[in-house]
Amino acid sequence: MARYIFITGGVVSSLGKGLASAALGALLQARGYTVRLRKLDPYLNVDPGTMSPFEHGEVFVTDDGAETDLDLGHYERFTGVSARQTDSISSGRIYSNVLEKERRGDYLGKTIQVIPHVTNEIKDFLRIGADEVDFMLCEIGGTVGDIEGLPFFEAIRQFIHERPRGQSILMHLTLLPYLAASGELKTKPTQHSVKELQSIGLAPDVLVCRSEHPIPEKEREKIALFCNVRKDHVIPAYDLKTIYEAPLAYHRAGLDQAVLDAFGISPAPKPNLTRWEDVMDRMTNAEGTVRVAIVGKYTQLEDAYKSIAEALTHGGMANRTRVKAEWIDAEIFENEDPAAYLQNFHAILVPGGFGERGTEGKIKAAQFAREKKIPYLGICLGMQMAVIESARNLAGLPNAGSEEFDHEFGEKRFTPVVYHLKEWVQGNHTVRRKSDDAKGGTMRLGAYTASLKVGSRVAEVYGGTVIEERHRHRYEVDIKYRDQLEACGLIFSGLSPDGKLPEIVEVKDHPWFIGVQFHPELKSKPFAPHPLFADFVRAAKEVERLV
Repeated sequence: MARYIFITGGVVSSLGKGLASAALGALLQARGYTVRLRKLDPYLNVDPGTMSPFEHGEVFVTDDGAETDLDLGHYERFTGVSARQTDSISSGRIYSNVLEKERRGDYLGKTIQVIPHVTNEIKDFLRIGADEVDFMLCEIGGTVGDIEGLPFFEAIRQFIHERPRGQSILMHLTLLPYLAASGELKTKPTQHSVKELQSIGLAPDVLVCRSEHPIPEKEREKIALFCNVRKDHVIPAYDLKTIYEAPLAYHRAGLDQAVLDAFGISPAPKPNLTRWEDVMDRMTNAEGTVRVAIVGKYTQLEDAYKSIAEALTHGGMANRTRVKAEWIDAEIFENEDPAAYLQNFHAILVPGGFGERGTEGKIKAAQFAREKKIPYLGICLGMQMAVIESARNLAGLPNAGSEEFDHEFGEKRFTPVVYHLKEWVQGNHTVRRKSDDAKGGTMRLGAYTASLKVGSRVAEVYGGTVIEERHRHRYEVDIKYRDQLEACGLIFSGLSPDGKLPEIVEVKDHPWFIGVQFHPELKSKPFAPHPLFADFVRAAKEVERLV
């Protein structure tokens, strides 16, 4: 049966609970243990799928089609363990499940309350897959004291109490603020955060303290004394140059040893950190730099493209090259010539997105990359914009556009080379959707197989002709324009197994121009860079050498 590690946060949000959880998972793996990581989010949305990226950053998608918090991306990138539907849950989903059961009569007419019905639902979620791994790491979103998080904390208290002693521990992240006026770190916020935890029946076994300054020994002793934690279980967490230093940094600080000590595991297996030493070697000993322009519509919040930024870094690692990604608002190009902004870049990436805003700018970026022979990677909407650009400027369809924009505008304006996907094959059954369906969970979500054209660039990149990639879209390039576009040099080099859905396009006679309907960034890892990103950076490196 799995041992449980609950990760909570206090004082302020955005302390790095997700990163600490992922790094700890990687360290336990390095010692030979199997791990699974989970996220429990207190917000009332059923999932983040319908939330704006400005609200919550990117939506991470699992193989089995769950739309989840971006922290699950960290979990996968650091452990290589593919996340599942059962690794993410929100208050909204919990309450929805409870209310569905009440409507069905499952509670036999009882009064439905937070305790025990909501807390039992949370505990049932926590037990899923408990016999599959050595350690289950469960991160609770938000901070202790948040009113919406109370049912989760109460459920954890009950869960720990009901399990055998020593089978569950609590790891709490806090902030040690530095007051420049007095020149000292203040421990009081951490003390109050732990006191808040204790008031609801929870006591931390390990404290991880974020600080911008070294934590003196006397301050660690003070924290240990007032928070009832062993001194060697007070772990400093300092700012790092790269998130991929976290496993090595946390190991040096003693995090994995503190966790194993809290479980009474002694002697513990020695860690093999070769994988992370290699990752850091590739980052710190990179040769040269390539500049990649990311032309998107959510550029004010880089977390909206978190996985893309990380996948570019991984592509750089594969080539021992630093990737300097620069974010450019696509709307700028609707009024200005993109050449002034893009001519000094070695490659251009246009990511996914929803809605018409900024799309004309993305089309101009695709045109600039195609005409100037600059490596181009279009992802999801970025592929669709590349197809529309070729349709308008090469295939004689000046009004080419997407049904998405007509639906949003309320009247027909475009020749729909991109249409609303109403039917597709998933496994052994057909999924059907209408344009007026509810938004939540109705897209083509999760992993689907694609067949690649023999001799195409993508077949060469992947080293095969059958791939499986993760999708998140409800609009699709119309296959009926294939012959017209291919005659102009835009090759449909990847299709769904039934040949009905275009998955990949590439421009003939171009150094590197690929558009994909799926999201390859979701499967990239520092120790296993995605082949598309690795080859994209290689192509950018070739441009950099020519320049």
